[in-house]
Amino acid sequence: MEFSQQDNNKNSVISFKDNTIQLSHQQLKIPCFISKNFAAEIEFNRIADINKQSLFPLITHDEIDLLIIGTGQLPKFLTGQQQVAIQQMNIGSESMNSDSACRSFNLLLSDARNAGLLLL
Repeated sequence: MEFSQQDNNKNSVISFKDNTIQLSHQQLKIPCFISKNFAAEIEFNRIADINKQSLFPLITHDEIDLLIIGTGQLPKFLTGQQQVAIQQMNIGSESMNSDSACRSFNLLLSDARNAGLLLL
């Protein structure tokens, strides 16, 4: 899927296909984490692996107010316990399919919001 909105000063998503994601300045394999100034491939790839310990090293690079979780073609959702753990880190969370997650992330970046994108 190609995305038309581009901002070369940020890690906006340019395209997403075949388990790779093209950002303004780099390409990553999925699973990965992306925020305004940071992007990295990650080791966990299941929604069940999301917890404070797995997120903390990722969110320390940028201020994150909202974590968008892309779960592939179909949406999968966090458990109540996972949602509470993320809220305790003062971060909101939304789970959706990966295409919607990429579009939402780009929109939030264009609005200068502090969002993170976790693609599984």
